[in-house]
Amino acid sequence: MEEFFQQLTNGLAVGGIYALIALGYTMVYGVLKLINFAHGDLFTIGAFLGLTLLTSLGLTDSIGPVAGLLVLAVMVVILVGVVGVLLERIAYRPLRTSPRLSAVVSALGASIFFQNAVMLIWGARPLVFPHGLLPSMTVNVLGVELPLIRIIMFAISVLLMCGLYYLTHKTRIGTAIRAAAIDQGAAKLMGIDVNRVISLVFMIGPALGGAAGVMVGLYYGQINFTMGWLYGLKAFTAAILGGIGNIPGAMLGGLLLGVVESLGAAYISIAWKDAISFLVLILILIVRPTGLLGERVADKV
Repeated sequence: MEEFFQQLTNGLAVGGIYALIALGYTMVYGVLKLINFAHGDLFTIGAFLGLTLLTSLGLTDSIGPVAGLLVLAVMVVILVGVVGVLLERIAYRPLRTSPRLSAVVSALGASIFFQNAVMLIWGARPLVFPHGLLPSMTVNVLGVELPLIRIIMFAISVLLMCGLYYLTHKTRIGTAIRAAAIDQGAAKLMGIDVNRVISLVFMIGPALGGAAGVMVGLYYGQINFTMGWLYGLKAFTAAILGGIGNIPGAMLGGLLLGVVESLGAAYISIAWKDAISFLVLILILIVRPTGLLGERVADKV
């Protein structure tokens, strides 16, 4: 039973990262009906920016580990959000009225550009985050000793996801985002600046991905320029699993994918963990083709 809880908490921590990245995919698809294939690479940029800022500014030494990591996360979120806005302006907005295939090709080109840019700037070799920044203590939960860092990572992921849910469902900005997702023409007639809404979506999604990149670097201690492909694929799978375009679905899909992957690696084989994850996706889509919570994309009437 202790092994089960260890793997469950590990799966929830990793699943929280998948969910944060998946939210970027599902938000863009909900508004533009477009899969942003460069989103995984924005996650990678967040990880490398986090390492660069952490080592060059010495934040943890000057203002303490906790405050330093908080400032680091805020800086990375802002920078990656700006990169996301620039990506939309340069690669997607000029093609908005073009055939959908043109935007897909542009997204793939942007992904290749970002991946090679990261390789040229930071190098092709894996980089290592400084050690000793995160607590190594354990917490007793129901008689099971769990690493505190897993609980912290899961709590941060849930906090960010709840914040996004509140933003999209309880604020005027969220109302504008949902209106643009339903019908951009009608949203314009109601006085909503659709271009600004789309830019906001491309800021929020990559910002969450950048935060996830910092969390991965701190948690695993090592990053490389190709990591965005694998994490992006897993997050895209999570978005489909929960229902593409559905924000709560992306959250649920990411957490479920992380748990299935962790339990599969522990009780079946670590070599088969990816295959198990995709097998679960296939089985769920056979039963529910629109995902667990359904694809939330309104039809024009």
